[in-house]
Amino acid sequence: MAKDRSGGFHPSKGKPSGGRPEGLGVSTAAPEEIEQFLDRTDEYLQDDETLDPAVPLRHPNRPPGGGGNGNGKPNLRETDTTIEMAMAPGVDTEPERLPDILDKDLFAELAAFRSECCVTIYLPTHQSGVEVNEKHDAILLKNTLKDLSAKLADAGIETARIEQLLTPAYALLQQSRFWGRMEKGLAMFIADGYFKYVKMRVAPQYVAVCKKRFYMTPLVPVLTCNTYFYLLVISKQKCKLFRADAFGMEPVHVPDLPDDMMAVKRLSDKDASTFRVGTGSGTGGANFHGMAGGNPEHKDNIAVYFEAVDDVIFREVLHNENAPLLLAGVEYLIPIYRAASDYHNICPEALTGSHEHDEIHDLYARARGIMQPYFDQPLDKALTIYANQSATPLSSSIAADIIPAAYYGRLSHLFVRKGATIHGQFDETNASLELHGSEEESSDDLLDMAVIKTLTQGGEAYLLPPERMPAASDIAAVFRY
Repeated sequence: MAKDRSGGFHPSKGKPSGGRPEGLGVSTAAPEEIEQFLDRTDEYLQDDETLDPAVPLRHPNRPPGGGGNGNGKPNLRETDTTIEMAMAPGVDTEPERLPDILDKDLFAELAAFRSECCVTIYLPTHQSGVEVNEKHDAILLKNTLKDLSAKLADAGIETARIEQLLTPAYALLQQSRFWGRMEKGLAMFIADGYFKYVKMRVAPQYVAVCKKRFYMTPLVPVLTCNTYFYLLVISKQKCKLFRADAFGMEPVHVPDLPDDMMAVKRLSDKDASTFRVGTGSGTGGANFHGMAGGNPEHKDNIAVYFEAVDDVIFREVLHNENAPLLLAGVEYLIPIYRAASDYHNICPEALTGSHEHDEIHDLYARARGIMQPYFDQPLDKALTIYANQSATPLSSSIAADIIPAAYYGRLSHLFVRKGATIHGQFDETNASLELHGSEEESSDDLLDMAVIKTLTQGGEAYLLPPERMPAASDIAAVFRY
């Protein structure tokens, strides 16, 4: 696909059927198929002689790594700057970034959108490494847009309309700052005069689809989750509090938190045990009597310090909380803090070791591993409900039973296999269900519709790998009645 002098992109000419498509099927790719995208010989060229501007030219003296924080890693938490649409003249649809974590109202808004041509793209992306430096994600998007352009042209969409539809996405290819600040995935929702995207904190399967509505199921893992916990890194020098959820962790500012043991007045006033002894010569260091590691008085001083820390954290943050508190620190400090704390929900497990200097993403990864069973509780409870109802009419793994029930709000819990689709049509007026063995021109993805209907009518939906499904099926559900 080449650009004209105005900067607009022109897809290859299609077959002029003059009609409108009912829909273009979902395209999914396994990792090895995605690699094939990157092997194309034409992906680096606009035409036979012109190198594509999206291809990076790296100076031989440039150090490895990307991003802007000086350590070779992108600044992932910084907000995207406004997309410079001037780089693609003629574009009048500005891309809008949606929150990384969607609430159900925003999910419902996207699901309700209808147009003759709704393009949905899900890409697995990279946060760091050679893939960022060499812009693999941008190249994958470019090849995806080329394929979509060809399919739209073959389906009879006019060239000018395709250009207007996809040019905002092509404009993103020029945004190095945008691609240097990726999460684990990218979701794009494109229609006439409409362009929204989500930087996903979980990696989706590759999907590119054009229908009369957006494809929503891969967004289920990034819907708002009310499950969270606190992490407290303890040490004699500094205690730090963090709040973590299913997707990440951030520091919690706690006013008046003591900086170290000597900042606690009750310790600094204990002259007999903390008087300072100089060397007399002006050289060397100083020590504090009674502060040697391992003696009982030293542990008593640590306990007094931890009591002060716990009092401040409880007063400022935890007094109305019931979330678990995970402790991280050197092993001998953990029981001292437990004994000193009044908080009722300290996790029985702890993250042992010296962690006060850990990078926040490394610390979160370790803490998240310990807390995984806590995050699995809602799913485990839902699977237990399904198992308990498995011998009754209140559960099913048959699509013909589940899909109509989803449309009419009868599902309390829905389980969907990752990557699965169920083609067919459902007429709500006369409750007529027609399942198609393969995708047809008039097919809708009924599994995706079941997810949308369940979530927007107060039910729960889970996107699971095959081994976690409660039945050997692409779909399973628990009925309300």
